[in-house]
Amino acid sequence: MVNLAHIFREYDIRGVAGSELSESLVRDLGIVFAAHVQELRSRSEPMTIVIGRDGRHSSPSLAKALAEGLAYGGAIVIDCGLLPTPALYFANHHFNADAAIMLTGSHNPPEYNGLKMVRDGRSVYGQEIQLLRQRLQNGAVPLPEAAEIRSGRVLERYLQRILADYSPGRSIQVVLDCGNGATGVVAPELLNRLPGVAGEVLYAEVDGNFPNHHPDPTIPANLQALWHHMQETDAELGIAFDGDGDRIGALDEKGKIVWGDRLMILFARQILAKQPGATIIGDVKCSQLLFDAVAEAGGEPLMWKTGHSLVKTKMRETAAPLGGEMSGHLFFADRYLGYDDALYAAVRLIELVASGPETLSERLRNLPESFSSPELRLECPDDRKFQVMERIRLKLEAQGSSFSAIDGVRVHTPQGWWLLRVSNTQPALVARMEATSREHLQLLAQELAAILADEKILLPEWQEA
Repeated sequence: MVNLAHIFREYDIRGVAGSELSESLVRDLGIVFAAHVQELRSRSEPMTIVIGRDGRHSSPSLAKALAEGLAYGGAIVIDCGLLPTPALYFANHHFNADAAIMLTGSHNPPEYNGLKMVRDGRSVYGQEIQLLRQRLQNGAVPLPEAAEIRSGRVLERYLQRILADYSPGRSIQVVLDCGNGATGVVAPELLNRLPGVAGEVLYAEVDGNFPNHHPDPTIPANLQALWHHMQETDAELGIAFDGDGDRIGALDEKGKIVWGDRLMILFARQILAKQPGATIIGDVKCSQLLFDAVAEAGGEPLMWKTGHSLVKTKMRETAAPLGGEMSGHLFFADRYLGYDDALYAAVRLIELVASGPETLSERLRNLPESFSSPELRLECPDDRKFQVMERIRLKLEAQGSSFSAIDGVRVHTPQGWWLLRVSNTQPALVARMEATSREHLQLLAQELAAILADEKILLPEWQEA
């Protein structure tokens, strides 16, 4: 029996294809999801749900089962086939659908798969996902007659949209790395259509085995091939995508990783020049440099919880034109539709760098120096991690420590900060540290390690990010 609580997570449904995420389970989920959407919708015309899939070997059969389930639940299904997740978000808008479901394992290992869901233009997450789990446990009841399943073509319209307002600048040489993920169906033509932009696309062949490297641009080892090809072609910008195309990674002309929060500083400055006073949202893992830079540029910085669904929801509440996460989820409501789209973010980044003579590194050279750890994952069972987090929070409170409890604890000191939060996708805690010097960074690490030791959790070895 599948442990549904294990695979029904905060932002999506995710598990090992076949054993945890079977065709029968996905079919039944389609039935209950369609019934759920029908109950909550206010429109009188027939219900429409768009679906898509990534390039994993399990995705075609699971997508077929999902389409059947949705149709048995009464939905007209528009199957958009293989495409990146943001292209399916676009399809949701393009077809004016009631809901959308993307079958993707994102950046997880090849044997995993999952479902990201949208209803009424908003991410399905948190309590709504748990409500679907409860309905599934109560049993899926198909309608006597299935509705229609159609094919939907959307990639050309999607390409036109993300290129619609590109403003050409100086000539620039770039390398894009698809990592054999779903962005491979779009990236070559995207690069071909950008005026004044030359370069090449690596690993555009969609392959669920990910034979060249795993498509997670937050892991430095996965960017080595990108840097190698940049050197071979004398490119000044490298951009990598994750497996389903909603997260971006970037290398400057020196091969240095430009993390998501640094990219946000550049975009925030650009946007705030035209929208002074606007709210810019960064998740709790972002550098303090981001929030300080937003304030300095005349914006309203807002630190928020980690999670693409949570950031998108907060952006709508605050009318923020830009939001982002350290992990490379970047959300543009400025000139775009407000969801995380790495291909669109790539277009914006290329446009920004090509808009003047400065390279990417030169545009960030005026930032104060800071020293930080990478994102660290500390193994902690799902049935224990929340209790551990609460005990640490209470201990810090009793000590009179200065901290934010927006998402876990982000502890502030005169020399920097450290973060500890519960992972919503893995049996783990997540830690990160940032300081004004290497010596202070080590002191923060010692402080965090001592607190974790009381819970018999070891802070792993790490190297400066």
